[in-house]
Amino acid sequence: MKSNINDEPSLDKIDDFKGKESKDKRNTVRLVVIGLLVFGAIYSYFKYDNNQVSDYVGTPEKPGLNTSKGK
Repeated sequence: MKSNINDEPSLDKIDDFKGKESKDKRNTVRLVVIGLLVFGAIYSYFKYDNNQVSDYVGTPEKPGLNTSKGK
């Protein structure tokens, strides 16, 4: 019976283990992170910019709520 201990995957056999990652992979991860941050900033700017609502409740025919406490 043959032993399969040497055939088992280990962390040392992985290309990206202990700082051995390639420059291309590192640059790709940086570009993805920067892209997501830029996309999030643009999205939040437009979401905030388009979220401005007026406080007026009503129409010219029905002026809305009367907030005075008149008797």
